[in-house]
Amino acid sequence: MFKRITKEQPTPKQAGFYFPAEFAAQEAMWLSWIHKEASWPGKIHTVYDSYCKFILTVASHQKVCINIADESMKNFALQELQKVAHLFNSAALNNVHFYFFPTNDAWCRDHGPAFLLNKNNNQKAIVDWHHNAWGGKYPPFDLDDVIPTRIAEALNLPVYEPEIVMEGGSVEFNGKGTLLTTKACLLNPNRNPHLNQKQIEDFLYEYYGVENILWLGDGIIGDDTDGHIDDITRFVNEDTVVTAIEENKQDENYSILQENLEILKTFRLENGKPLNIIEIPMPTPVVYEDQQLPASYANFYISNEAVIVPTFRDDKNDTKALDILQSCFATRKVVGIDSTDLIWGLGSFHCLSQQEPKVVF
Repeated sequence: MFKRITKEQPTPKQAGFYFPAEFAAQEAMWLSWIHKEASWPGKIHTVYDSYCKFILTVASHQKVCINIADESMKNFALQELQKVAHLFNSAALNNVHFYFFPTNDAWCRDHGPAFLLNKNNNQKAIVDWHHNAWGGKYPPFDLDDVIPTRIAEALNLPVYEPEIVMEGGSVEFNGKGTLLTTKACLLNPNRNPHLNQKQIEDFLYEYYGVENILWLGDGIIGDDTDGHIDDITRFVNEDTVVTAIEENKQDENYSILQENLEILKTFRLENGKPLNIIEIPMPTPVVYEDQQLPASYANFYISNEAVIVPTFRDDKNDTKALDILQSCFATRKVVGIDSTDLIWGLGSFHCLSQQEPKVVF
């Protein structure tokens, strides 16, 4: 049942909770409907086709929950979804559920709830981290900051309140106790300047229920989140990651991603074994108004039956990335959806979404 659990009470880890891997069984995918013009200046009208295809690809086989402001936004969302609904099975639209929770922006990976499962009794809980719009870059963010607790109330779940800033796109999990993140983001003084690395690690251990924290370095060029892991390196199973590699030595991302690759080779999982590392290409740079955008195939979303991958009108690299990812997911269909306009918002499908795990008895 819904209740607020403060820092003075047992932590999620002490109570038996952990954050499942994205490839674990899901109850739903959560989104906050795209509506903020300033996030896609001059182009917001171009993103809905890809966005709705993403939503209905997932809704074809599982529930999708969308935060919206009001009836007007709901009607607009349904109108846009119906434009592409003919491409999907009849169940897709029926699997879309709306919640009247207004947001400042659409990046649900970062402001949405962190759903936990309990190893002992299969209970579910939510962590409501503070959200400060990536170091205060894009005010206001007051509506986004309260979304996890509003969802906890709606789902009648307990909510933990660690009272520090954390973003879902900055952390990646194998579900067995290992967490991947970057120093560029989590140690940035614009998040939690009062905490050092060890103190931040303590919060990660206790509120995500992990045992093993692995730190990469910098994020890719154009990433306004200060280096989120979900543009670089992702778990595809308990012991395997795909990691982005830039082949052009003249590109700024080349040295950043090579350095991260070398660090990955030194890592050990919670069981002491090295990571299996699969390299995935970067797309040809996507540049708009003289700005290199953070286009990356690593920003995919893993649903129960599909893996939805951003593509960038780059036939060679798009095809290569999709083929590599399909080889990683034998039981899921890898689906590429054009993200060229979407990435003008500086994020793609993973940034827009947050998974709710399924309780499996």
